[in-house]
Amino acid sequence: MKNLTALASLRHRLLTTLALGVVLALTAVMVPDAQVTEPRAELIATKWAKGLDVGKFTGKGGTIWILAVGSDARPGQKVTRTRGDALHLVGFNPSTGYATDISIPRDSYVNIPGQGRDKINSALLNGGPKAMGRAVGNMVGVQPHYVFVSSFWGTSDMINGIGGVDVDNPRAFTDSYVAPYGFKKGRIHINGPHSVDFARARHGLANGDFDRSANQSRILRGIHRKVVARQHDVGFMAKGVSLVMKKMHTSGVSGRDLYQLANAVAAINPGKIRTCVVPGGIGNAGAASVVFPNVGAAKAMGNDARRDGRLNRGCRG
Repeated sequence: MKNLTALASLRHRLLTTLALGVVLALTAVMVPDAQVTEPRAELIATKWAKGLDVGKFTGKGGTIWILAVGSDARPGQKVTRTRGDALHLVGFNPSTGYATDISIPRDSYVNIPGQGRDKINSALLNGGPKAMGRAVGNMVGVQPHYVFVSSFWGTSDMINGIGGVDVDNPRAFTDSYVAPYGFKKGRIHINGPHSVDFARARHGLANGDFDRSANQSRILRGIHRKVVARQHDVGFMAKGVSLVMKKMHTSGVSGRDLYQLANAVAAINPGKIRTCVVPGGIGNAGAASVVFPNVGAAKAMGNDARRDGRLNRGCRG
């Protein structure tokens, strides 16, 4: 009987930490859209994860990096082989409690290994998650240990599943294409469908793609705060497990890896998260409108957060 009780207790702790880890560490604001072809979401270990023991990180070179990709998959398309519309390289250090979200504008025009110069979001379409990880890693100077890809539209399911989120919106704006009703300035409460609009809108924003990327980070932080605040509510984390794990596939990631990853993320202090969008300029490459990213600034961010997970310069929030 004691063994059964201990086993049940262990199972409960595992589910709880997995839910927190998947929701926070993988920044899984995107529970897969029911219309998207399998796999609806995938967590992939890159070659840089080989030999990684998250449980033994000491804070000295101990930042774990995950690239979270919001796929632009439409019905009938494969989530892992379409364009990556939301790109967030998240580094977190369980010893220091710090985390950094480096957001990359999707139209950043860069050199993509094996592909040549193109918009960075095409790396997922042409090469899959690992190619997407290499492209972002080369740009920031830090290679992700893991790549998490999911349907961007699943944001609505996740936000509704946790009862909506509060977002600190620095400006009032509307977007005639996706949010004609608009969002007011200040702290606002957003439900699932509106969170998708908030994360997609760019036409009503002064800095277009840059402001959109920043808004995506605000949604992530809203989810982080909500989950941390409610993690001990009866049934809340179990529901999170059901939502997130329902259709998530893994590649090169063991149960032990997931458990350690979840525990590592649970150690992150919500007040120690810093976000920043890679700066750049708008221009053209042929007939396409693109972003020419400041790669030097991107690498400085990666180097800044490389060891302790803390972004010390610029874009604090």
